Amino acid sequence: MSKLQPVRGTHDMLPDESRAHRHVLEAARAVAELYGYQEMSTPIFEFTEVFKRTLGDSSDVVTKEMYTFEDRGGEWITLRPENTAGVARAVISGGLSQNLPLKFFYGGPMFRYERPQKGRLRQFHQVGAELLGISEAMGDVEIIALGANVLKALGVASLVKLELNTLGDSESRDKYRDTLVKYFTAHLDDLSEDSCIRLEKNPLRILDSKDEGDRGVVAEAPRMSDYMNPLSREFFATVCAGLDSLGISYELNPHLVRGLDYYCHSAFEFTTSALGAQGAVLAGGRYDGLVETMGGPATAGVGWAAGVERLAMLVGGVAADGNTIAVVPIGSEMEAAAFVLTQKLRDAGFRTDMAFRGNTSKRLKRAHRLGAVCAVLLGEEEAGRNSVTLRDLGSGEQQDVTQENLHAHLKRYS
Repeated sequence: MSKLQPVRGTHDMLPDESRAHRHVLEAARAVAELYGYQEMSTPIFEFTEVFKRTLGDSSDVVTKEMYTFEDRGGEWITLRPENTAGVARAVISGGLSQNLPLKFFYGGPMFRYERPQKGRLRQFHQVGAELLGISEAMGDVEIIALGANVLKALGVASLVKLELNTLGDSESRDKYRDTLVKYFTAHLDDLSEDSCIRLEKNPLRILDSKDEGDRGVVAEAPRMSDYMNPLSREFFATVCAGLDSLGISYELNPHLVRGLDYYCHSAFEFTTSALGAQGAVLAGGRYDGLVETMGGPATAGVGWAAGVERLAMLVGGVAADGNTIAVVPIGSEMEAAAFVLTQKLRDAGFRTDMAFRGNTSKRLKRAHRLGAVCAVLLGEEEAGRNSVTLRDLGSGEQQDVTQENLHAHLKRYS
């Protein structure tokens, strides 16, 4: 019988990694709250139509990567590959459009069937923020600033750069798309098979193709900046000026695109090369047509999502919270009293651990392995005078302390 293993593309998140994930989530949540974003959570699975409508029938996510199944009631269900669609669905089904503007923050697992690689698993985690009901350019500035400050709070701002582009409004984008189709059609023989397919429904996506042959064609392709109307130019200029005023540096990347019609104006990514190949760790953009595409009222929207695994890798190891105190009974006859003392210390708010077996030496060794800062030793002699021996596990110094004064002595370790 073969050994049981996690499903390919998933893995067990053990304490060190869980601690790093929690650190990313809590840092992002704290910054989001400063900006007035409230936490929400959507189900990890939705009706498949939620994602087909929003991601497009021809997108790689829908055609190749979604975990979709028919449930016992005959409904087609999909594990969420991203969370913006779920948030938009919640706005519609919950009648939240009456309460615009809305500021949401979220975090949780997503699912995509793709080749597992470093920092990219089939079950992965994201944090994200969505700003709904704000059509002004300063909404884009705020959402980008929020992302930048999350990265700053995590201490990784120096490891990333912000890439920025504009997709213009629908009028500008339609003109540009027509020009792109003509250009790429003239170079059809030089395009990859995937890009030839994209030319039919998602021509803008060819611009960010990673295929070497495509990149040569893309290098000479028309630029969006040549097709923007005055309104789009003014919108993008306001975004850039807003970022400049906040001291947020950026690089313009004309090949940074989003392929679906409901995307407009700002598209941005915070990318890094610190994890090997250049890759995005936080990305987003404006999606004014999304809610309407899903059958809701016309609703402006802009947001981003960030990969928790990749952010945790950038952050590196995260030390355990707080300082552990080890309670060590001297002799088996003191175990019951030591266990009661352990619980009293926990009730008082001290992080406390007690080994369940072993002699005094083994229990002290375990305390060192746990990284405990001090040990509270309780033997018959100490119990007789209602005291304990408090040993500093760093210096080895110890002192006799009454149980009445124990909390005061332990506070210096907390």
